[in-house]
Amino acid sequence: MDVRLFKPSLGKEEIDSIQKVFDISWLGLGEKVLDFEKKWSKHINIGHSIALNSATAALHLSLALFKFENGKKVMMPSMTFASTATAALYNNLKPVFVDCCEKSLTMDIEDLKRKWTSDCVAIIPVHYGGEPCDMEAIMAFAKIKNMKVIEDCAHTQGGFYKGKPLGSWGDIGCFSFEEKKGMTTGDGGMACSNDKELLEPLKSMRWVGIDKDTWRRNKTKSENNERHWYYEISLLGYKYNMNNLAAAVGLAQLKKLNKFNKHKSKMIQLYLEGIKNIDGIEPLLPYSLINNDRSSYWLFGVRCKKRDELIKFLTSLGISTGVHFTPLNMQPFFSQYSGETPVASEVYKHMCTLPLHMELTVEEVDYVVSALRSFSLKHF
Repeated sequence: MDVRLFKPSLGKEEIDSIQKVFDISWLGLGEKVLDFEKKWSKHINIGHSIALNSATAALHLSLALFKFENGKKVMMPSMTFASTATAALYNNLKPVFVDCCEKSLTMDIEDLKRKWTSDCVAIIPVHYGGEPCDMEAIMAFAKIKNMKVIEDCAHTQGGFYKGKPLGSWGDIGCFSFEEKKGMTTGDGGMACSNDKELLEPLKSMRWVGIDKDTWRRNKTKSENNERHWYYEISLLGYKYNMNNLAAAVGLAQLKKLNKFNKHKSKMIQLYLEGIKNIDGIEPLLPYSLINNDRSSYWLFGVRCKKRDELIKFLTSLGISTGVHFTPLNMQPFFSQYSGETPVASEVYKHMCTLPLHMELTVEEVDYVVSALRSFSLKHF
C-alpha cells in the first residue's frame, strides 16, 4: 500500500469553477477574487478579508501595516514554518523565539512573558497543526504591553477557540491555502480583520502600490469614464495579489471545507483509538477539539523516542512521513536571533508526521496503525 502524507481533494466542481474564469477571459485579479474574499469573511465570521498569493505575503503585509520602527522585535514560537519569522525580517524587525508548551506545541505563555522586553511590538501566535493557542491569555498580555497580535492560522481553516473563530482574535488573522492545507487554491493566502480601515491599504500593497487595480479600472471604463485608465502609486507595494484562477478553485473548495474538516477529524479519532495501547507511540498533540465540530487540524503526528528508526520502517512499507518542523532557532540562518527553546528542541527529536488528508481512507489508517504496532512490538 502507498499512503500519501498530504493530498489535495479536487474534482469536477473545481474544473467547472475554473471554466467560468476561462469563459470571461479574465485570469488575473478580478471578480472571483472579490467573491472569494466575501465568502471567506462570511465563513469565518469576520468583517473583511484580502486575498493574497500566500500566507507568507499575508504575514509580511500585516506587519507592514503597523509601520513599526526598524529594529523592534516580534515575538513568535520557534516551532513554526520559516514564513512566520521571515515576515519580521522583511519589515526590518527582529524575531524573538518563544518556547512551546510540552503537550500542545503552541506558544508557552510563561516563556512569552519572560522574554518580553520594552522593544517588543507584536506577537505572532501559531495554531500549531490546528491546535488553538491560548488566545485569551495572549490577548490579555498583548493589551497590557501594548503589542499588536497577528494570528498565524496557516495550519487551520475554520477552527475555533472558546466559541470564537481562529483568525478573529488578534488584530489580523493570516490564512494559507497552499496545496497541502485543509483546503487549497494551489498557492494562496488571506489576511482578515474586523478593522476595515486597518486592512484597506492591503488592496494597494498587494498590487505594487497602485490605488486602482486593473479590474477596478475596467469597471470604471464600463461607466463611460474617459479617464478609466488613470491610477496613482502612493506607497511601496508588492506583486502579492491572488488571481481569478486560484480564487475559482478556492470558491469550490470552500463549499467542501466543513466536510473536509469532519473527515479529517474522523481519521484523527481512528488514529487516536488505534494507538491508545501501543507502547512507545504517543499522539503529537492533545487534539483537544477533536470531539466537536469546531476543529480544523492540518496534521496528525506521533511522538516516538526512536523517531528516525520509525520513519525508516514506515517508509519501507510505503507510508509517507514527515517532521513538522525543525525549531527555527535551530536553523543556521535564524540561530543569530534571541530565544532559547529547550522544550521545542527536545520534542523535535521525537516528532513524526503521519498521513492525514481529505481522501485518506479507514483502510489506510488501519494499515498505518498496524505498522506502528509492529514497530512497537519490535522496539519496545
